Amino acid sequence: MKSQAAIVFGGASGLGEATARALADAGHTVTVADLNEEKGLAVAREIGGTFVNADVTDEESVKEAVASAAASTDDGLRVCVNCAGVGAAGRIVGKDGAAPFEGYKWAININLLGTINVLRLAAESMVANEPDEHLQRGVCINTASIAAFDGQIGQTAYAASKAGLVGFARSVARELGSRSITCNVVAPGPVATDMTAALGEKRLAE
Repeated sequence: MKSQAAIVFGGASGLGEATARALADAGHTVTVADLNEEKGLAVAREIGGTFVNADVTDEESVKEAVASAAASTDDGLRVCVNCAGVGAAGRIVGKDGAAPFEGYKWAININLLGTINVLRLAAESMVANEPDEHLQRGVCINTASIAAFDGQIGQTAYAASKAGLVGFARSVARELGSRSITCNVVAPGPVATDMTAALGEKRLAE
């Protein structure tokens, strides 16, 4: 298979790191995009890829990351995976009253709006690609969560942000399919990552 340019947002750890490693193992040219420069550089070195510092909520930051990945091969950006996200645990009404509204805005800004920001700019780059032998210009994969469907206690902010991604994925798949860009979303269950470990065993059990 021909090596293709791929970028993984949130590629310094967790699912993003595993994805970056899998893409590199498959022979692709991988750009690791993350805010954690130390871990991101380490992953990029280990897989023979490139690291870019990127904030998914910042338009210019994502534009620069996408442009860097697109320039890493002569064929343009072909694969974009967005694993960047945050956990936001807490009951909507707790011992101290209503959950802070800022927590909801924080989770939705990063998990939902950040993913939308990444996908729209990656897709813009892919639209300019020449179709490959399968008549495809690119593939975009977003990361939702089983929390979007399960109704987990203490996960209202996180679930809302991930459920939004499911609806977004359905619409964008139809829109970009006509441009020969495949878009999809995965909804994994609990995975042993730094983010889930921070929630604690009691919260995960709920």
